[in-house]
Parts: sequence; structure tokens; C-alpha cells
Amino acid sequence: MLQNTKTVDIVKWIATVIQLIGYGLTGLGLYPINVGFFVVGIFLWFAVGVMWKDKAIMVVHIGALASIVSGYLFSIN
Repeated sequence: MLQNTKTVDIVKWIATVIQLIGYGLTGLGLYPINVGFFVVGIFLWFAVGVMWKDKAIMVVHIGALASIVSGYLFSIN
């Protein structure tokens, strides 16, 4: 159990740092690289939801992924 908790903590912090980089890149207007960071962070947070069996975390990150990808796709047309 301790190993699993440590793994989840590592993934959470990596996901958090990646998300913060995505926010920073957005603030600097560095598009579309910011989208890449958000997608990776969203995927990692979804993985945390799976590891915790937390459906709320999984659902919110599926919604976030749909939002970020659809926003990106609509912006390139």
C-alpha cells in the first residue's frame, strides 16, 4: 500500500507541475504548446483517478480533455 501511495503522489505532483506550466504558457500566449502540456496533465490526473478509483476525478478530466481538444480543433479551422 505504501508503494502505491508513493506512486500516486509522484504522478499527482508531476501532473500538477505540468498543468502549471500549461497555465504559464497560456498566460504568455504560447499556443498551441500550452495545449500539449494540458493534455499530458489531464491524462496524468485521469490516471490518478483510476489509481484511486475516484470517478469524480476521472469524469472532470474527461470533460477537461474534451474541452481542450475541441477548443484546439475549432481554433485551427
